[in-house]
Amino acid sequence: MPPPPGQVGAGSPSTSQRLASIRVCIGSATLRYSRGRVEMASRSRPTEFQRAVAAQRRAAEAAKRQQARDTEQERKEQVKQYEQRRTAEAARLTADAERRMAALNGVLAAALAHPPAGIDFAALRKHPPAMPIDLGQDARPLTAPAWADFEPARPGTLGRLLGGDARHARERAEAERRFAAAVDGYQAAEAARQRRVTEARRMHAQRLAAARAEVDAHNASMDRFAAGVRDRDRHAVSRYFQMVIDQVQDPAGFPSHRLAGYVPESTLLALEWRLPAVQIVPDQRAFRWVKTRDEIVGTARTAAEIRRAYQNLVAQIALRAVHTVFTTGRLSLVNTVVFNGIVEVIDPATGQTVTPCLITLRANREQFTELVLANVDPVACVRKYFAADVSPHPEELQPVQPVMEFKMADPRIIDPVDVISQIDKRPNLLELTAKEFEHFIHNLFTRMGFDTKVFSASGDGGVDCVAYDPTPIRGGKYVIQAKLYTKTVPPTAVRDLFGTMQHEGAKSGILITTSGYGPSSYEFANGKPLQLIDGSGLLAICKDHGIPARIVPIVK
Repeated sequence: MPPPPGQVGAGSPSTSQRLASIRVCIGSATLRYSRGRVEMASRSRPTEFQRAVAAQRRAAEAAKRQQARDTEQERKEQVKQYEQRRTAEAARLTADAERRMAALNGVLAAALAHPPAGIDFAALRKHPPAMPIDLGQDARPLTAPAWADFEPARPGTLGRLLGGDARHARERAEAERRFAAAVDGYQAAEAARQRRVTEARRMHAQRLAAARAEVDAHNASMDRFAAGVRDRDRHAVSRYFQMVIDQVQDPAGFPSHRLAGYVPESTLLALEWRLPAVQIVPDQRAFRWVKTRDEIVGTARTAAEIRRAYQNLVAQIALRAVHTVFTTGRLSLVNTVVFNGIVEVIDPATGQTVTPCLITLRANREQFTELVLANVDPVACVRKYFAADVSPHPEELQPVQPVMEFKMADPRIIDPVDVISQIDKRPNLLELTAKEFEHFIHNLFTRMGFDTKVFSASGDGGVDCVAYDPTPIRGGKYVIQAKLYTKTVPPTAVRDLFGTMQHEGAKSGILITTSGYGPSSYEFANGKPLQLIDGSGLLAICKDHGIPARIVPIVK
């Protein structure tokens, strides 16, 4: 138990001791507090390492933020480039469509700017080939062996004293043997070389002669060709203009099939020209990129626009063809051109290949020279000036009736002047009387499927035969006149036929002759329901219907 207040028990610390102890405790606490403050202060101040780590962390965070900004900028740049590419792609498609349309619209202008040069007969000739002979190593004679290369050296004085003469004699004999063998080998080799040279020269002469003979034959053929063109030979002139029209250059995608047929009786050239299909016209006028859909969208041409563009194209092709013929024709070989433009396509209704005629016209030289082609509207020109028939709906393959079938002028089908007439048993139409010729035409149209009637010689009103086409809707009455002529039919006969046709109320008038027509007759017939069939056309029809016939001038 503690001592009472005021008393100090034995062994108890005194007040001074307790005060001293309290002071010591307070001092220790103060010291610990000071050390803690020091340690806390020490811990609150960063070291160099900590500062470096912090700096690296801040740098990494800054780099990360910069990388994010760069990535975003790169993404934006990629988006921008993509948008530019798509926009440029749309612009390229638009430019392609515009260039394509410009090429289609400039077919005639290009031909006027660079007219065809025609055919130069001199340029068709060949020159003898330069064929130098190459003998190779055999061209040089062989080198003959020389005795000096074999002869042994003579021994000196000392050598002779030591028996050199005998050794030299033996060496000389061996050298002479080797020399003689070398001479024999040389002579045999040289003889063989000379035989090879002789054979090589013979073979070369044969090749040279064959090449020159080929050149001579070609040149003779070209001379006959040129003479045939000057003489208005059907095959030669057809070939000449075939070569001319084959030179005409078209834009890409056009067919190249074309045919030319010459009718000397009428100085007429018929052309059958393969046209591109209507799909050649770009169906899109322009293109743009729609960003929201990421899609290139075209601005389509209407069906009417495509039809007009296509009609303009075929009209240009027709005018260009006629221009080519009249500007390259020699000696006024051609006074009338018939152009039939056909297209070869698959009929979507039947799946079969069809070749409808989409434009047909007939033009004469005098008409054509009055044109200023650089200023014309092609469609208006062919329709109004040449009375051409142009398909109103080419996209539907709606055909027109050719003013003259190409087969009536095709030299591969018909040759009215038969050079072997003495052994040809086909009847010569020029040997018929006028009345017999009328009956021949009557039989021909009957064979063709018409109901025909021959008029009597008196009071026929200019009608030799009337033919009725029994086909519903497109059938009708045709009045026919037959002219057994050896000279050109005058234009008055064509005018008379037109008047007779109108008087008879016929659908069409047909004039058939064994000769031909002049440009004035064709010009009058343009745009009228008249068909002019010359001698070549008549024979083509006969052959087409299995009727043997020929037209051979009678020599009196």
